[in-house]
Amino acid sequence: MITAAALDRVVRAALEEDAPWGDITSTALLPAEAVATADLVARESGTFSGGDVFAAAFALTDPGVEVDLHVGDGDRFESGDVLASVRGNARSVLTAERVALNFVQRMAGIATLTAAYVEAVAGTGVRIADTRKTTPGLREFERHAVVSGGGSNHRRSLSDAVMAKDNHLAVLRQSGRDVAAALREGIQRLPHTTHVVVEVDRLEQIPEVLDGGADTVLLDNFTLDDLRAAVALIGDRATAEASGGVTLDTVRAIAETGVQVISVGALTHSARALDLGLDVRLDVGLTERDG
Repeated sequence: MITAAALDRVVRAALEEDAPWGDITSTALLPAEAVATADLVARESGTFSGGDVFAAAFALTDPGVEVDLHVGDGDRFESGDVLASVRGNARSVLTAERVALNFVQRMAGIATLTAAYVEAVAGTGVRIADTRKTTPGLREFERHAVVSGGGSNHRRSLSDAVMAKDNHLAVLRQSGRDVAAALREGIQRLPHTTHVVVEVDRLEQIPEVLDGGADTVLLDNFTLDDLRAAVALIGDRATAEASGGVTLDTVRAIAETGVQVISVGALTHSARALDLGLDVRLDVGLTERDG
């Protein structure tokens, strides 16, 4: 769920970036009281996300612009479907158009890619999760899009959960620390509700991580055979999570090794914008006063 504060902050910043001193093209060329209607049309099929963000771009440009969403976040759509309708002052509609489209195309692209991964592991019980590999400043929007596609969110930030990765463990080992002991000591300093994830890249690292009290063991770039061995080694002592180089071609085989979570950075860092367009037309003869 996107918070109201994030919605306002991020969309305002995007509008300010795109029109810092107003839209001089629309102001110079369009009648001040002209009214326009626009349809958000899908040029390809996909999964929708970003309806509130799309609407906010118009509302923050001009509260008088009306937006009617015809689909909800998480809904599937086909090429040619009208996903939303917009009506209001023509200058305002065209000023907000690109920002509104940039957000909804990006979010629908992430939701659509996520849905493909979720479908690929259907029936295995495995969760598809995102990572922190998000566009700076847009994490809340992109995480929301992952959920729209049926995926799950990983930790939101460095402040939300412990994730000891290879560089953390390298520092511990180079300083002469025992990894299991260091984990146990660190956990004692944490609130009891804090989840602890530890990344490993070799089977022989797993016992010390389990002895240290990890809640989740993140199996980074393991082969399928090693994933199966890792799942057997971990048992019910922790959650087994696979990550690293996961693709749509490989995700099903990874899921079938018995891991419970597969985290996929590509959901956010490699999703392409979906082809959605805003078809704008002038309401001939109408002005704002005419209604």
